[in-house]
Amino acid sequence: MQAIQLENYGIENLKLTEVPTPEVVENEVLVRTTAVSLQYLDLLTVENSNGLNIPLPFIPVSEGVGVIERVGKNVTRWKKGDRVLIPFVTHWEAGKTTPYHNAIRTGVQTSGTLAEFTVQPENTLVRTPQNLSDEDATSLSVAGLTAWAMLVTQANIKAGQTFLVQGSGGVSLSALQIAKISGLKIIATTGSREKEQKLRDLGADEVINYKDFPEWSNEVKRLNNGKGVDVTLDVAGNQTIGQSIFSVKEHGFVGLVGFMSGSKLSFDVFPLIMNYIRLQGYSVGNAQDLDELVNAIEKNNLKPVIDSVYSIDQTQEAFLKLKSSKVFGKVVIKF
Repeated sequence: MQAIQLENYGIENLKLTEVPTPEVVENEVLVRTTAVSLQYLDLLTVENSNGLNIPLPFIPVSEGVGVIERVGKNVTRWKKGDRVLIPFVTHWEAGKTTPYHNAIRTGVQTSGTLAEFTVQPENTLVRTPQNLSDEDATSLSVAGLTAWAMLVTQANIKAGQTFLVQGSGGVSLSALQIAKISGLKIIATTGSREKEQKLRDLGADEVINYKDFPEWSNEVKRLNNGKGVDVTLDVAGNQTIGQSIFSVKEHGFVGLVGFMSGSKLSFDVFPLIMNYIRLQGYSVGNAQDLDELVNAIEKNNLKPVIDSVYSIDQTQEAFLKLKSSKVFGKVVIKF
């Protein structure tokens, strides 16, 4: 089968090659990949910026969708031709995560989705939403699921609350769409004039350009009748966590979902303690959460935001686009 292998660290070392097609056992299915999307973790892995030192050669990328090609003899939930979302945390069906669940993540501890075929366990596969194309659905198993799990499962959002969405990456835009259908007021931040209107078009009620307001928590409160918001998801880490904490009100929720500006955090705990703020780290969610997200997408006819689509032989270009940060939504690679 064809696959993109990382032969040495660096985007320039992503090569299209032939590798053996994997075999399925009793409770597994063989999925023919149709599309994948890139996330920041994939870029860090390819460039070894996260220090994981993944053994090479390696097939990267964590998100993907496909069609079932073959099923193991004990598989009852799926059949050939079913469209499915490839899981990121492959063992996590439901409930809280455990060391067992966390041990295997697609594109990190095991081969990723940039291959013509992958083998998946039947019990954590989730069907692709009927209203979405494969390209549209690529972002659901990581970016979409992270946003859903943080807002719905962890923050327990309710209609009438206010949500601060930061930036325009895959998790942020998914969270904006989920908050919108849930009846929340949405304040968005961006550093791009061009993206300001795009965020409004997507449903943001107010938009703050953080280049105009470096201490943007003050502007958040001004736009929200002098109060902090109920919920925000911090996507950048080191350079934004302080402002995220100042942006939420008493008993507010700050979800930690990213580290684009660095993973070493330094902030004043005083406002965190005095305002009873919940600081929650979380990484994606389980198959049950993803199934709930699929149902919500179908019911509300949501369409994830896609920035650009590349062919498999343009993989290097796709990674360079992601690295450029000139992205609004997800970068997709189509097989």
